[in-house]
Amino acid sequence: MTRIDGHLLDPRRLPDPRQLSDARQAESKQRFAAYAALFDPTTFGHIERLGIGPGWRCWEVGAGGTSVISWLAKRVGPTGKVLATDIDTSWQTRAARSPLEVRTHDVAADPPPVEAFDLVHARLVLGEVANPEQALQSMLKALRPGGRLLVEEADPALQPLACPDDHGPAQELANRLRHAVRTLLAERGADHTYGRRLPRLLREAGLRQVGSDAYFPLASPACAALETATLHQLRPALIEAGLTTPDDLDHHLSNVTTTPLDLAAPPLISTWGRKP
Repeated sequence: MTRIDGHLLDPRRLPDPRQLSDARQAESKQRFAAYAALFDPTTFGHIERLGIGPGWRCWEVGAGGTSVISWLAKRVGPTGKVLATDIDTSWQTRAARSPLEVRTHDVAADPPPVEAFDLVHARLVLGEVANPEQALQSMLKALRPGGRLLVEEADPALQPLACPDDHGPAQELANRLRHAVRTLLAERGADHTYGRRLPRLLREAGLRQVGSDAYFPLASPACAALETATLHQLRPALIEAGLTTPDDLDHHLSNVTTTPLDLAAPPLISTWGRKP
């Protein structure tokens, strides 16, 4: 067992992506930056449509970085509150200021915050934690009556290729490595189909006005940045598991910077609902 922030982690499971390695590593910072570039516009659009405004109390689950919480803090203003939680808060390099508060918290194991929130949001969290059912229940409990829940999860099985236009050797190598990454993460317990189940799960949890959509990034510079950071981060594990070779990894990473590759990120499924 490995201990992070006081919690024992089962090595047979892959927890939240922030547990792949220390969040202070360069690869983790690059991943957070790529997620922000790829998904922040989609996330912000959904939250705006849910009606966020001054005075709202928001819980950002598994924050992993500052882009979303900084945006939320501006929207809720000095009369609101933004609580950002994560199992590792080393990404928070300076003391949080009102209306922002940062706490160390494991949504899949710890009791929910006692506050009643107008909005609870999690992006790329529930599909990776060891106990997504408990994590979702914790988020629901923290909502006030009438509060909104927004959960956003990748669904790699919906579109499993790194290069959907698989027309040459560089693209074929990219797709082999994407398959290797999915195999490694699946062996560690990651659920590659969680995103598509979110509408049903939120309805079964009793939420009203449930809606959902998907965003599929393709040929964005941030897709290449995410690909590079992910493979650097997982390189030792991929090689140790016999899923690829150092030469293939080096060749592909060189292709990412020198060859026109229309790389894709897995589709992001955004699902929302209101607590009665």
